[in-house]
Amino acid sequence: MLPYFPFEQDSYAMTLGVRALRPDEALIEVDEAHYVSELARKAAMLTANPRARFQAWPGTEPQQWETVTELLPRMAREHPRHFALEVEGGRWCWHNRLLGTETRFTPGDPGSLPHAPLDWLGRQVQEDLLVMDGTREGMPLVAGQLCFPSMWCLDDKLGRSMLDIHVPVPGFVSKLGAATTRLMEGLKPGRAVTRCNWAFTVTDRMDLEPWSLPEWRHLFEGITRENAGERCFLRLERQTLSLMPRTGAILFTIHTYRAPVASEVEDPARRRRLAQVLRTVPADTSTYKRITPFLEPLLAWLDAEPVPRAANS
Repeated sequence: MLPYFPFEQDSYAMTLGVRALRPDEALIEVDEAHYVSELARKAAMLTANPRARFQAWPGTEPQQWETVTELLPRMAREHPRHFALEVEGGRWCWHNRLLGTETRFTPGDPGSLPHAPLDWLGRQVQEDLLVMDGTREGMPLVAGQLCFPSMWCLDDKLGRSMLDIHVPVPGFVSKLGAATTRLMEGLKPGRAVTRCNWAFTVTDRMDLEPWSLPEWRHLFEGITRENAGERCFLRLERQTLSLMPRTGAILFTIHTYRAPVASEVEDPARRRRLAQVLRTVPADTSTYKRITPFLEPLLAWLDAEPVPRAANS
């Protein structure tokens, strides 16, 4: 079962759903069961087409380095079984026990890491990492490592303002634009916020880049009221926003989880709620979220009586 079920009411509502990160919550999450495979997938994708998955404006090295030096101590503190950090003078040594790697570097020295700072950091975490310039008007996206997107890419978004990036989302700018701007302008160092975004898809692959669609478009075919629970996937993005204290950069993290719908609605109350939410999704939002092609069979599956699981022998 996924760590989140973001449907808190019985109908669809466009809300930010943002809250402060609790002291007991990690900024960077570690999903041990999938960590090694997802990091290997990232590495392969970055090797195959590095520019598609990592881009940064010239002059953003200070923001990138600050992200590294803010996150590594926090990750070592929040996940001591998995990571350790040693600092001696200006030299840092990062131990990634999950990958079995050790990296020695000097913050600020561009030659001490094998990749750009944000690109290297993204190879230590399951999250996608995006950096916006909180000191510029519109808070543009200025750097990012993006390997597991949901049908968008850096080529389309880098350099654009926060609101401009969200123009394709039906109703976002008119309904949530002002509140989102206030939220980001009000961020304080050390006080990260979080939210959970949801979508549905017909594949469990993590990398849904726009150009990948021909590879899995056929999976929209053959979805019925009998198989929709297994053929349709709930895709969640656990997102956080953090303000870097020195450069004013805003770090946006996206940790993607996915699972068949059937595994997430074994509780009848969850099953009913999800059906009610999906029934009230506006048509333009359903189209944007790519739910429309399989909405009818998925609702029929949710409305049907679940087949009892066989008792354990």
